[in-house]
Amino acid sequence: MSKVDKSKKQASSESEALSCDSPLVHLEQVRQVQSEIVTTEKAQQMAQFFGAMADPHRLKLLSALSKAELCVCDLAIVVKMSDSAVSHQLRLLRNLRLVKHRREGRNVYYSLADAHIANLYREVAEHLDEV
Repeated sequence: MSKVDKSKKQASSESEALSCDSPLVHLEQVRQVQSEIVTTEKAQQMAQFFGAMADPHRLKLLSALSKAELCVCDLAIVVKMSDSAVSHQLRLLRNLRLVKHRREGRNVYYSLADAHIANLYREVAEHLDEV
């Protein structure tokens, strides 16, 4: 089978898998799902959240903070980034309420915002270890 034939066959089977067997609408299921679907505003917030999680540098920061509360200097060494780059990423994570901070004298210490963030990070990491 030629390369063109294979790609046509694959495209054909993919398009078949993406369509319904018949144009029948399952009204009860549609109504149930429709009443429980996320609002547009919440979907936008979730997209921002997942967008923040889509950066490898921010994920490394979250990884470090899942282990211990750290200051910017310590984080910079751990993730091998400059202090200013770490501060920039932490500002974004703080604005999205993924991390929190506390002041102790002249130092600012960062930690994950709450158990939800820690659990989410851990669940994704465990899921990827299973694959």
